[in-house]
Amino acid sequence: MKLQPDKSDVQTLTAHGPGWVAINNEKVEGSVVVGSRGERFAWDCTRFDQLGPEQFAQLASLGAELVIFGSGNRIRFPQPAWLQPLMAQRTGVETMDTPAACRTYNILAGEGRHVIAALLVESPAGG
Repeated sequence: MKLQPDKSDVQTLTAHGPGWVAINNEKVEGSVVVGSRGERFAWDCTRFDQLGPEQFAQLASLGAELVIFGSGNRIRFPQPAWLQPLMAQRTGVETMDTPAACRTYNILAGEGRHVIAALLVESPAGG
């Protein structure tokens, strides 16, 4: 699905599909962290069951006001203990499926908020 955000000076998620997202029209295959202040790196997980406290501690080190966790093709919530580093510094966390996380990130980043999208990008079924 192609997304059409308003003109923005921040990184935007411009499209998504099975096994990929596009950041500023660049197709990225695999899980990724993207932020409104230029943060961008591969996220070390390909399936929800590979997630653990270390991935969320990494997000806490970015100092954003909000982390949007895109949990893949369907909504799945991280264990509360994994969120402790984020809660300790009063960083908000919202969980949604990855397509919804892409849309929400674009809106909040476009408003000038310091937001991080941690996107679990799962391979298509059977692939």
